[in-house]
Amino acid sequence: MKNLKIFLKGILNLNSICIKPVNKDNWEEATLISVFEEQKEFVPSVMESLAGAYIKPWDEALDPYVLYKDDKLIGFFYISYTPDSSDNYWIGGFQIDKQHQRKGLGEQSLRRILEFIREEHLHCEIVSLTVERKNNVARRLYEKLGFTTQGELNQSGEMIYKLRLSKGY
Repeated sequence: MKNLKIFLKGILNLNSICIKPVNKDNWEEATLISVFEEQKEFVPSVMESLAGAYIKPWDEALDPYVLYKDDKLIGFFYISYTPDSSDNYWIGGFQIDKQHQRKGLGEQSLRRILEFIREEHLHCEIVSLTVERKNNVARRLYEKLGFTTQGELNQSGEMIYKLRLSKGY
């Protein structure tokens, strides 16, 4: 059974989501990522998020990343955090380009992002994010993956969700 799990994990990784830092080679392509018109009120544009990476308005670090599937750019997110903290890691700006939505890539990508945080930020125990109250699709996705609402809003009126990382991520 253990060998079967390893084998299946290997097969799944062949088509896995790849995360790359936004850099001088991909930033322009990243700015082309867009969501459907009705989603624009829920997520900052990539350009706004890149400006945040430069200014770092919330924490000591804000690292932007792009998501690839089969060598195609499909999405974007950033991590805002205090290095070496255990509970100040925030996923923000998470979006899948409208051409790649409704294919299960949002869930796959978010699972990969959580794995990535676990691999790259060894001190991280809690991951947080915010979501607009009206964004029911995102709320269902976050709850499906184990995020729980904290029953409070941030200064922008967004709901705060948290997830305690386990060994599985």
